[in-house]
Amino acid sequence: MELHGNVWKYGDNIDTDVIIPGRYCHLVDPVELGKHALADLDPDFVTKMSQGDIIVGGTNFGCGSSREVAPISIRAAGVSAVVAASFARIFFRNAINIGLPIFQSPEAVRAITTGDELMIEPETGIIRNLTRDEQYQSTPFPDFIQDMVKLGGLKPYVEQKLRERRANPA
Repeated sequence: MELHGNVWKYGDNIDTDVIIPGRYCHLVDPVELGKHALADLDPDFVTKMSQGDIIVGGTNFGCGSSREVAPISIRAAGVSAVVAASFARIFFRNAINIGLPIFQSPEAVRAITTGDELMIEPETGIIRNLTRDEQYQSTPFPDFIQDMVKLGGLKPYVEQKLRERRANPA
């Protein structure tokens, strides 16, 4: 499954407070959260972006508080992936837990600009910049994490594993 979208690029140290501001953290409906993604960083983001677009950030993307709703709001807004030079550890884990594909590639971040069109192959970690006819590499995740993301996160992954175990007891 390839991911395809146009780029919205932001800088270093994009923290969870600007990904989803505190005034929206009481929302429990992911659709409602998605309507406010990046509200304090780029107030028009959700009206400008298209389903499947890709966020590119610099170093330490998702730093700050451990807001689990930050990756949820990004995914619910319709973003297909986040590419960054590096991720804050808690954001990294929260993104995997909810099935938001993330890719770490400093090389890609240096070369990509807002508006570029990307194609990402999650299985190989290859990021293709269709606008510039360039290719970059991110480290692909192990199979179990790729399965987790494909299934939509940790909960559906564990549920599937439990069903498999019940169907095939050792």
